[in-house]
Amino acid sequence: MDIQLIALFTAPIVSIIALVYGYFLSKSILKEDKGNAKLQQIAKAVKDGAMSYLATQFKLVFPIMLILAALIAYTLGVGIAVTFIIGASFSAIIGYFGMLIAVEANVRTANNATKSLNAALQTSFRAGTVNGMLVVGLGLLGVSLIYMYSYFTYVSVGPEAIAENATHILVGYGFGAALLALFMRVGGGIFTKAADVGADLVGKVEKGIPEDDPRNPATIADNVGDNVGDCAGMAADVFESYALTIVAAMILGGAMFGLAGVVFPLLARSGSILTSILGTFFVKAKNDQEDPLAPLIRGFMVSAVSAIAIFMGLSTYLLGEPKAGYASVVGIIAMLALLYITKYYTGPGEKPIIGIAKASQTGAGTNLIAGLSYGMESTFVSVLVVAGAIFAGYSLLGFYGISLAGMGMLATTGIIMALDTFGPIADNAQGMVEMAGLKGKAQVITGNLDAVGNTTKALTKGFAVGSAAVAASSLFATYFEATGLSAINISNPKVFIGVLIGGALPFLFSSRLIGSVGRAAFEVVEEVRRQFREIKGIMEGKTLPDYSKAIAIVTAASQKELLIPAAIVISLPIITALLGAEALGGFLAGTVVVGLMLALFMCNTGGAWDNAKKYIEDGNMGGKGSDAHKASVVGDTVGDPLKDTAGPALNPMMKIVQIVALLIAPMVMTLIGK
Repeated sequence: MDIQLIALFTAPIVSIIALVYGYFLSKSILKEDKGNAKLQQIAKAVKDGAMSYLATQFKLVFPIMLILAALIAYTLGVGIAVTFIIGASFSAIIGYFGMLIAVEANVRTANNATKSLNAALQTSFRAGTVNGMLVVGLGLLGVSLIYMYSYFTYVSVGPEAIAENATHILVGYGFGAALLALFMRVGGGIFTKAADVGADLVGKVEKGIPEDDPRNPATIADNVGDNVGDCAGMAADVFESYALTIVAAMILGGAMFGLAGVVFPLLARSGSILTSILGTFFVKAKNDQEDPLAPLIRGFMVSAVSAIAIFMGLSTYLLGEPKAGYASVVGIIAMLALLYITKYYTGPGEKPIIGIAKASQTGAGTNLIAGLSYGMESTFVSVLVVAGAIFAGYSLLGFYGISLAGMGMLATTGIIMALDTFGPIADNAQGMVEMAGLKGKAQVITGNLDAVGNTTKALTKGFAVGSAAVAASSLFATYFEATGLSAINISNPKVFIGVLIGGALPFLFSSRLIGSVGRAAFEVVEEVRRQFREIKGIMEGKTLPDYSKAIAIVTAASQKELLIPAAIVISLPIITALLGAEALGGFLAGTVVVGLMLALFMCNTGGAWDNAKKYIEDGNMGGKGSDAHKASVVGDTVGDPLKDTAGPALNPMMKIVQIVALLIAPMVMTLIGK
């Protein structure tokens, strides 16, 4: 059996293994005890709110996706339309089931915290692993099934026809995944931060009550937001990066190595899925005193080192070109570097965090100035890493090397997603422990897990932004392949106009999202104030607030703001294409450059403000209730829509414009030319 047939069957088999592993983990989690009646009551409110939000969003999004599929079928062909629907459907499935297992795990993690650290850690991490297995399993399954279809349809014509058809219709798969991810990111981001800002401004600042105090009418909406933003949104986002790097590598690999170059990404992804599964078996806490971050790092490092071995072996024996392995390793190293940089600038107790906390002692103004300064510095350092990865990949194997660096960055996606989803699960568990009034060991354990979860969430945001930038760069390279352009001339006024418009797009896009959070948060603040004012007995704990009102406000606000950002992102590349293929190339370059920097800046700055606030709340600089604490809450409030709404949403935005350009490239060259 030749290597192509081996890859043909290996990729879907490994994908199914990942999905089956996730299924059995889900079953084991659901068998665990949900705790006392109070915990279950809180958990039901969070679950109902999260699933209701997602159902509302899907009702709005699905008709839009069907209309777009019909337009694609009419203009670009039925094959691309079908793969568009597959990509969107898989992205929706990941968001739905990933969030479902997260909300089921929240309460079980809280209850297990009354037993031991390892019990709580295992529940939260295994639930995160389910999300990771959904991302990598469905990501590879979709690509491999599409390639299998092309193989059996065109095998009689020849290998070139197989590769050409597969890579052509795979662009539709990436577009469907990316567009659905954009909807999930935008909607979830607006929901979670509007609820969070509204809860903080009234609860913490005005009433002086804790973040997850059950007396706060917005606290359930805040917990729901952690799930729809950090679980559903992040999963869909990374899924499309994962899928798109495979697509880009297959397109460019086919051009350089023929069918072996197309097959390599499938086998490399299969191997890295198995290494992610292997890494999960090393995540076990030795005792209640161990730092919860230690077992998480152990599992991640096992996965990363094993992935390096897989890439090097396949590049040597399949392609006969070790440089392909080196390019992939460059991506893994770059990913580790980005994680380290993110940890330094946003991690608890790090120098920048302490610096922002100290600045808070003189007011909110100096808190904001310090945060902006560190955020800008972190952007420069992070961009150097991404630039180094792109340069090293290109030096090794040209544009194909860039795509392989992107694959390397996403090699450990299975376990990275587990670490990311672990964060909001631990956060919700800690909130449930506080709302349910659990004392002793449970408070300590969930507090430690929540602190680690904040770190892992920040780290994976850096990973998501960096991998999105490299994925977008890979797609940018495929645009030149599709148009036949060897280069674009920046001195050409039309190209320069394209660069300017592309660079301005991330600002327009972000302004819509940040403004949406502000408008929705205003409504939440007014509602929370109204309930404190009109419903007697809330502050005394004698009467429960009406949690559903805040949930309804942020759900409606997030859906109202979905369509305009998506319309802007899809239409601007098409409008710019009227200036020609080179101008469109300039537009793509401007979007990636500015989008990357703005995303890094917003995510790191917001994360730093958040942890500076937590540093003060831990008893430093005067502790809770001090003037420094009040100033830090202002900084955290400003940073919330940056790090959890606009910044992460730039990831799918950067890739959608590239895919739209790829889809319209043949028409641009035919009708307008260079």
